[in-house]
Amino acid sequence: MKRKSTSNKPVTTAQKLGSVIKSARDIMRTDKGLNGELDRLPQLTWIMFLKLLDDSEKLHEVEAELEGISYKSTIQPPYRWRDWAANENFTGDRLKSFINNDEAILPDGSKGAGLLAYLRNLKSKTGRDRADVIAKVFKDVTNRMISGTLLWDVLNKVNDIHFDKSEEVNLLSTLYESMLKEMRDAAGDSGEFYTPRPVVRFIVQVMEPKLGETIFDPACGTGGFLVEAYEFLKKNCSAQDWQILQKSIIGGEAKSLPLMLAHMSLLLHGFEYPDIDDGNSLRFTIAEMGEKDWVDVILTNPPFGGEEEDRIKNNFPPDRQTKETALLFLQLIMRRLRQRPKPGRAAVVFPNGVLFGDNTCAKLKEDLLKDFNLHTIVRLPNGVFAPILAFLQICYFLTVLDKRMRFGTMSYLCQKDGKLIPKLSRYRMKIFPYV
Repeated sequence: MKRKSTSNKPVTTAQKLGSVIKSARDIMRTDKGLNGELDRLPQLTWIMFLKLLDDSEKLHEVEAELEGISYKSTIQPPYRWRDWAANENFTGDRLKSFINNDEAILPDGSKGAGLLAYLRNLKSKTGRDRADVIAKVFKDVTNRMISGTLLWDVLNKVNDIHFDKSEEVNLLSTLYESMLKEMRDAAGDSGEFYTPRPVVRFIVQVMEPKLGETIFDPACGTGGFLVEAYEFLKKNCSAQDWQILQKSIIGGEAKSLPLMLAHMSLLLHGFEYPDIDDGNSLRFTIAEMGEKDWVDVILTNPPFGGEEEDRIKNNFPPDRQTKETALLFLQLIMRRLRQRPKPGRAAVVFPNGVLFGDNTCAKLKEDLLKDFNLHTIVRLPNGVFAPILAFLQICYFLTVLDKRMRFGTMSYLCQKDGKLIPKLSRYRMKIFPYV
């Protein structure tokens, strides 16, 4: 009887990464310092961030060598991943002390700053370099694992993964999204979720950002809109346009874990200095925002269902103050869209019905219809944002300056096959007069 041949098809990075993450998480479950996914995922993320960063640096080194030029690594020895994480003689308590302590014995036997202390204090001469990005990302990072031996086992698993620029750069974000439900269950439902990639791609393609325009996501999460906008623009960019493209895309994200993932995705796409603010985008007084804060394109899926503290609420006009996060972000978006010479435009994902409440909702809807051209509403099918059950809408609107013009709003229902069907409702082709 003929023996069945065994497939020699190489394991893809996606398969290998999935296996590594499962194995690493299994090891982490045995460490007493990690209590659930809320501890394990951040720990695994910063470990993988350093591995991915080192692989990226290796690519730069090879490219520099081929071009006959010198290249200085952002992270210097002995703090590169290859210097300590891949060192079989550097494990246990010695490894843990090197990572945790402000001052420690280094892999080469000398004394110096510990790993996390070194990363937090990286600084470039310009303040706009990869070193500054790393320092921002590791500002609040700590090692939660108690066992240096188990920590080494996790590092050893992650060391089996090798990333390069040809890999699927959204892979880790996708795996993170698959673990998000576990985090949310562990936290008691934080209301946090991330925009599916097909929705992000659809929005960017419809909005068609142009080179030289400033593209902004005030709640960028893992950076999906920023990465997709970058990929969209990069296709038509020449070498001379590189610096313009680097300065065109900006974001904001207050939570440390998605902030790290956003930086990682952008770095692997070729950004030297991802411009992502690590503070709450709502922390500024909205009345003080002017032309210097205007942007051309806003692409975002702001958080909703949560509440902001009073000091954030007080940054908004007294008659439009609310603790509802989505409504505050809507006001921020309207304020930051460019008014002249060419009006800015935005695509925003909101929960269904967010503009149809009373009080603040009614006032904001009036502002939106009076001062902006809300021309399209796309209602997505149920389940797109699972496990969130409610329908959500994508709203497109332009800043309108000519009050004599008349504009209509078309509402669509998006089917699961991606087709858009005009939705017969009170919003269909409704004309809003301006006086």
